[in-house]
Amino acid sequence: MTVRYQLVIDCANADLLARFWAAALGYEFAPAPEGFASWDDYWREVGVPEEELGAGEDRIVDPSGGGPRIWFQVVPERKTIKNRLHLDIHAGGGREVPLATRRERVDAEVRRLTELGATAVRVLQQEGLDHYAVAMRDPEGNEFDVN
Repeated sequence: MTVRYQLVIDCANADLLARFWAAALGYEFAPAPEGFASWDDYWREVGVPEEELGAGEDRIVDPSGGGPRIWFQVVPERKTIKNRLHLDIHAGGGREVPLATRRERVDAEVRRLTELGATAVRVLQQEGLDHYAVAMRDPEGNEFDVN
């Protein structure tokens, strides 16, 4: 049996990360539940205190329905250590694509993501291996790779 799940990313600024990752992944903002003008209206209805509302956009969904819903949950503590889980963005096209072409595609995606607010950290490449990737950080420092 397949299990449905939602990916939750702790953060300081949900709206910032939701906007970054929606653009990075080609996702859209999740619509509020039916009958509610906004997620804040929904959460008020279920009893969430007003001081916990107002995060802005904090949920994104894959418009094709194939990827998981992602919720950016505001937490008080800052990120302090390396992620134990990270996303890989596949921009190169896979092993059937020549390495030089994959490198060009990955580098182009890295430039696009940098313009959106990400930071390139290092190139992940080793002589003799048919692999090319770039380690990056999102606007709050969460690690991810583009390959």
